[in-house]
This record gives sequence, structure tokens and C-alpha cells, in this order.
Amino acid sequence: MALVQRIYIDTSVVGGIYDEEFEFYKKLFFDRVFRKEIVLITSDLLEDELVYAPERVLRYFKSLPPGQLESATLSHEAMGLADQYVAEKVVGATSLIDCRHIALATLHKADVLVSWNFQHIVNLKRIRGYNSVNLKAGLHTLEIRSPKELMEYEN
Repeated sequence: MALVQRIYIDTSVVGGIYDEEFEFYKKLFFDRVFRKEIVLITSDLLEDELVYAPERVLRYFKSLPPGQLESATLSHEAMGLADQYVAEKVVGATSLIDCRHIALATLHKADVLVSWNFQHIVNLKRIRGYNSVNLKAGLHTLEIRSPKELMEYEN
């Protein structure tokens, strides 16, 4: 039996569930959650961002199995780490919320952070920057991928 992955999801993963471009990969990804292969790390930050999401997105999010969800709370430590990403110019100050997601995933020792945000998160230059800051702070490096990259292929 394979180990259960602990995967932090940002708002784009939930917000994009009915986006036609992501539909196929969304189904494969969330099917793994329902099969108990993945524990999702969600956050109060994600929930705050979902307040204005369409009702069907909220319904889908609330349908996720509670036993497969782990909650992360935005702490002073996470906000400080996010500020450090900005100070080190990994991204600009306008991407502070994205940095907070990265910090939460890092501090909660997620196996992977999953996002559809290719500009500020799933971006090789940015990933190297986030991990450089993490290493300087004595923290572990973080895998950052899109749901598409987490597909499982049968032998």
C-alpha cells in the first residue's frame, strides 16, 4: 500500500474545479482524495478567499471527506516567512497572499503544494527562490506542482 500524501492546496485548485481547462486533471486529483490516497492540507487563508466563490465551488469544497482534510492556521511565523519571500524578491509585495500559502505549506511540512498559479507559484524561478529562503531559515524545501503533475500512471 502506498503512503498517503499530505498535499497543501491553494485557492486556485478549489476555485478552478469547474474551469474547462482544468476539468480532466481536477477529476483525477480529487478522485485520489476520495480514494484516501491524499490528505489535503487546507487553511483559514483558503477558506477566507473562498468566501466570494460561486456556490457550486463552495458546495464541492464542503463535499470533500473530512477525514482527508487537515487544517493549517495562518500564524505569525507563517506571516514572517511570507514577508521574507517578498523581502528576498522571490515575488513582489502584491503576491503576499501567494507567499502566505507557500509559508503555510512549508511550516506544515506538506509533501507537495499544489496550485494552478503558474505566474507566482508553480514557476521554476519562483520555486527556487522560495526554497532558497526556506534553506536560509533552516526549513525544508517544498515541492510545488500543478495537479496535472500529480497524475498517477498505471504500470
